[in-house]
Amino acid sequence: MSKPNRERIAFQDTHPLIPALAEALGDSSLPGRAAHTEMAPLPRPGWEPEFAPASPRQGGVLALLYPQEDHLYLPLILRPKYEGVHSGQVGFPGGGQDAIDVDISATALREAYEEIGIEPEKVQILGRLSRLYILPSNYEVTPTVGWIGHRPDFRTDPYEVAKLLEVRLTDLQDPRNRHQEEWQLRDRKAKVPFFYVCEQTIWGATAMILSELLAVIKRCQVECKPPHNL
Repeated sequence: MSKPNRERIAFQDTHPLIPALAEALGDSSLPGRAAHTEMAPLPRPGWEPEFAPASPRQGGVLALLYPQEDHLYLPLILRPKYEGVHSGQVGFPGGGQDAIDVDISATALREAYEEIGIEPEKVQILGRLSRLYILPSNYEVTPTVGWIGHRPDFRTDPYEVAKLLEVRLTDLQDPRNRHQEEWQLRDRKAKVPFFYVCEQTIWGATAMILSELLAVIKRCQVECKPPHNL
């Protein structure tokens, strides 16, 4: 997997945590499965040792950080109701890789522009999180983490987005916003951890990706001297 050229990232007028986050995302020791497990519905089909996905399609999503009122935020989207496995769920802007995309980060940027109006040229790519295979849709998703030094001028596509959620990172870090319930998921009962923020339940792959992002941010905060608030 190609990595962003960190020498070309100009961290001007930025939050002090962002350069450390870019450095951490370039580390080969991302938390990956350990962080995913904290917010994964269990049991999780596709995690069996003998399981091998059948030609999964590649997908890219964008975890975009931006400042607002002395806090860091990221946008999530509530999907409309439709005939599909992710109907009505909260997710990152993103989608399937197309032939026109030079890499999976280009996929994430293109989809974020189409869905919520984020202009790709304004996004500083900090790095990528671990790939995550999603069995119901047979997608292998790679999250790209990006930064914009101001609140974007969001423009949502009503066909793709029922509601835009601007989520504060400190709310995701707050243990009072993490819950677990037993749900019936298609053919099985599962213990499902989830975030409850912005009056929405955030679970499944989205919660697992957030869990890894938060783990990397926590590592950066511990290593920053003095630690920086979000």
